[in-house]
Amino acid sequence: MKFSFLIFFLVLTACARQVSRIDPGQQIDLSGRWNDSDSRQVAEKMTSDLLHSTSFKAYTDGLGKKPAIIVGQISNRTSEHIDANNYIKKFEVAIFNSGLADLVESDEFRDKLRLERAQQQDFADPATMAQWGKELGANLMLFGEMTSETDLANKTRIVNYVTTLFLTDMETNKRVWYGQHEIKKYIKN
Repeated sequence: MKFSFLIFFLVLTACARQVSRIDPGQQIDLSGRWNDSDSRQVAEKMTSDLLHSTSFKAYTDGLGKKPAIIVGQISNRTSEHIDANNYIKKFEVAIFNSGLADLVESDEFRDKLRLERAQQQDFADPATMAQWGKELGANLMLFGEMTSETDLANKTRIVNYVTTLFLTDMETNKRVWYGQHEIKKYIKN
């Protein structure tokens, strides 16, 4: 009885899951699929390219002030499930932290703010309630898509992920910036 309990205990502890904390910035590829490191790398690189491009600087100079940007939809046209909202948030963080443009809330959050503003009209002290008609309108919208191409032979595959972004003037529909970034992965099983 004691021996079987000891064996059971050893088997149970040998199969126990171990969890440890790691640096969120550390790049770890387990499956070869798109991951958080890819999202962060593309968002930082493309946002830097956009905000330091000659076309963005020319637009800003012509505007005479820091432009306001809204990040629209970035469509996932890959064969993988990629959380588009998480990906979009990485672009928003990079734009916000750059200090080179103002960030305007997405439609989802604007609706929540407008509901709160409407409720303040009935319930808040008039001296402290948020006023209607004071929203900052976006000058530019950033949107785009992700695609992927896969080449497969035997137990080896190459996946090329391409993110294409467009920055467009909200008033004129003129494309202000157009960028593309690729991540190619070689995966051998």
